[in-house]
Amino acid sequence: MKSAAIRTSLDLPRDLHRRLHEAAARKGCSARNLILTSIERAVAEAQPVRSARRLKLDPPLIRPAGRHIEVTNEEAYELIELP
Repeated sequence: MKSAAIRTSLDLPRDLHRRLHEAAARKGCSARNLILTSIERAVAEAQPVRSARRLKLDPPLIRPAGRHIEVTNEEAYELIELP
């Protein structure tokens, strides 16, 4: 066991304990590994899912009024007085 691990114990019904060891044998892993994998999956599924949707501004939500002015960065820096 890793030094950063915490030991815990669970009381399992006999039938579940037997089925756990059978399932681990079928998968070719230990019961401990099967339990850890299942817990990790359950914890990952319980994490809140953040929406990947973002507001797209192309085209703009509100059309600009008046004429369209094209200014390069260099021209903008010439028009703005910076300290």
